[in-house]
Amino acid sequence: MSLTEVSGSSTPDSSSGSQTSAAQTPSTRTQRRVAPLAALLLRLHFYAGILVAPFLVVAALTGLAYTVTPQVDQIRYGDQLTVASVGDQPRPLAEQVTAARAAHPDGTLVAVAPGAGEQTTKVVFALPELGDKQHTVYVDPYSGEVRGQLTTWFGSTPATTWLDDLHRNLHLGDLGRHYSEIAASWLWVLALGGIILWWRRRRTGRGRVTHLLVPDLTAGKGVRRTRGWHATTGVWLAVGLLILSATGLTWSRFAGGNFAAGLDALDARRPALTTSLIGAPADGGGEHQHGGAPSSGAADPATFDRVLAVARDAGLSGPVEISPGEPGEAWAVAQTDNTWPIRLDQAAVDPETGTVTARNDFADWPVLAKLSALGVQAHMGVLFGTANQILLAALAIGLLCVIVWGYRMWWQRRPTRGDRRAPVGAPPARGALRGLPWWALLAGGPVVAAVGWALPWLGVTLLGFLVLDVALGAFARRRASGRTDSAGPHSRQSDNAGPDSRQSDNAGPDSRQSDSAGPDSRRNDSRRNDSRQNDSGRTDSGQPDSGPRGGAAAPASR
Repeated sequence: MSLTEVSGSSTPDSSSGSQTSAAQTPSTRTQRRVAPLAALLLRLHFYAGILVAPFLVVAALTGLAYTVTPQVDQIRYGDQLTVASVGDQPRPLAEQVTAARAAHPDGTLVAVAPGAGEQTTKVVFALPELGDKQHTVYVDPYSGEVRGQLTTWFGSTPATTWLDDLHRNLHLGDLGRHYSEIAASWLWVLALGGIILWWRRRRTGRGRVTHLLVPDLTAGKGVRRTRGWHATTGVWLAVGLLILSATGLTWSRFAGGNFAAGLDALDARRPALTTSLIGAPADGGGEHQHGGAPSSGAADPATFDRVLAVARDAGLSGPVEISPGEPGEAWAVAQTDNTWPIRLDQAAVDPETGTVTARNDFADWPVLAKLSALGVQAHMGVLFGTANQILLAALAIGLLCVIVWGYRMWWQRRPTRGDRRAPVGAPPARGALRGLPWWALLAGGPVVAAVGWALPWLGVTLLGFLVLDVALGAFARRRASGRTDSAGPHSRQSDNAGPDSRQSDNAGPDSRQSDSAGPDSRRNDSRRNDSRQNDSGRTDSGQPDSGPRGGAAAPASR
């Protein structure tokens, strides 16, 4: 996310002037031309880096906080999530569900996740006043003791839910979701653009690959060293940042909606499990899925054991969640193991006959649905367990470092000489768009428009950058024109008086020296005349008379 990834920029490197070769005069720097497309990318990279970086800083900080949610949950809710001691054999689900219902008599039972190992059993109840949240009762599977109750959001604890909302929308609802979508929309542009600019700078000479991946440690202090750390760190982070950008966009507000529409058009969505039973009554009460409205019926706790046994026989191993169906519908049993190798198969079980009526195996999902599911779990730090958390934390910290180095380069490139001082460096030169060939404009226009339509916040902010760039250019031209008009009369007078003034200037030092020496020279001439007269004779002592000469030397000694 380079802010000033200069590839032949005309702005001088003021921070490392002592290391600049004497042969690199302003004239040689002016001769370094950048291809119009590269210059346009450089200017876009600069503006996007400066204006979008604050959004990325917030996303990186909140994402860094989210990476430690498993540890936070264990510290904060360890008594509810885990058992005091692991027993030999878990008690029947019917007893555990009955204990949970006794502790939570209100609401509709919508799901049961049997505990295994040190994990407690989760019995989930939906209430209308909770909206899309639920009450989860935690039961010790070995003793049947209720360990506690939490308000959860699709299985997430209150702490995880709070951190998730902070990262996703800053607790501002739909309004806050704009920030994360802007960050995700530009992250891939900045990552790819930075790689291209760095490759252009390093594509010549020996050890090109090494120079792309390792900063030049021989560079002295200044923008050159900062740029090396900024760019090479960005290269190492690029793949992870691209994955975070793509997965973040899939559930964003506007781009995510377009992504879902694209999956529908390609028939690439995650298949839905069919729970309808042939010949079943069309109406009747029953249980709903998470967040569903309460029904008049109640699931028989003993049915959970029967359905679980059928699902195990059908090959659904590992952690599962059982969701009761409405009367006349099959119950859904879904694997919930999101750690690699993931297990996300589903089965519909008829609770009356104890048979599997339908399956939805992960292996049969469309490729895009598989990639989306894997990407989401990787983005949340679940797919590879602790290693995934460490990788996400490293990406967040690395991104923050890249942003800091980018802003530091902007500051290091500021003019520091005389009346050209400025708090920050100047942006790359304008006019790159006018230098593009017609075929690039013809081909690039529709591509940019299509990307802007698919990623609306990218298109809106890109248009904003263009308006800002035009406004700054107009302001700079008006300011330059004003300086020229104010300096015009004086410059014309100077031009008219130029030859005479130059002659006067050329003669000035000699004439001033002659004028100032005039009186002394006249006195010296008279003294020399007196000296010649005295030299013609002798003093009474017969020695030459040195008085006048001594008198002439006295002022000089003073």
